[in-house]
Amino acid sequence: MHLCVALDLPNQEDNLALVTKIKDYSIWLKVGLRSYIRDGKPFIDAIKTINPDFKIFLDLKLYDIPNTMADAAESIMGLGVDMFNVHASAGRKAMREVMKRLEPYENRPLVLAVTALTSFEESEFNHVYNENIATKADCFAKDAHEAGLDGVVCSAYESASIKSLTSKGFITLTPGIRPFGEDAGDQERVATIEVAQNEKVDFIVVGRPIYNAENPAEVVEKILAVL
Repeated sequence: MHLCVALDLPNQEDNLALVTKIKDYSIWLKVGLRSYIRDGKPFIDAIKTINPDFKIFLDLKLYDIPNTMADAAESIMGLGVDMFNVHASAGRKAMREVMKRLEPYENRPLVLAVTALTSFEESEFNHVYNENIATKADCFAKDAHEAGLDGVVCSAYESASIKSLTSKGFITLTPGIRPFGEDAGDQERVATIEVAQNEKVDFIVVGRPIYNAENPAEVVEKILAVL
């Protein structure tokens, strides 16, 4: 299991200060929508300057018509990231188009599909998708697998089911991890490391429990010790 630290702080300076504090660990870093829109590629370059071995997950959740998604995916190739994601609800055609566009590239990033955002609770999800979370997450994961993607973003509670329906090697990345039972904040389907391990999760994303800590490096080390 890999640890991915979310860089969700209010400004680039704070994010880079956090990166500097945890620069000696073999971890992934998540650059999300807020940070990328505000700071762009120079932010990614600055991270690599601090430690060129950091792996970067660009969390933009591409969702558009197939050709536009494929264009965006091809543009991501120039950013030097190691993983990015799209929305599975864009459909199999769009996901296939993304993967087809990336075929000519060697060492392409991993591509994951978002199933159900971990901020959803059942009633709101049902209102949007007319289905329960677990069933629809499985359906989205099968679509992503058939389209040739490398894995999905889901909650820890859907991971084992998704792997059973696709393959053991199909990646599951789970946000909303509260490593040692911390407050859920604005997330609904949160989980501990123990739950993630039991559900065969491949990547856990941890944000607030690390960047709100007095000593982020200490929390990172504590997490890595139990992975």
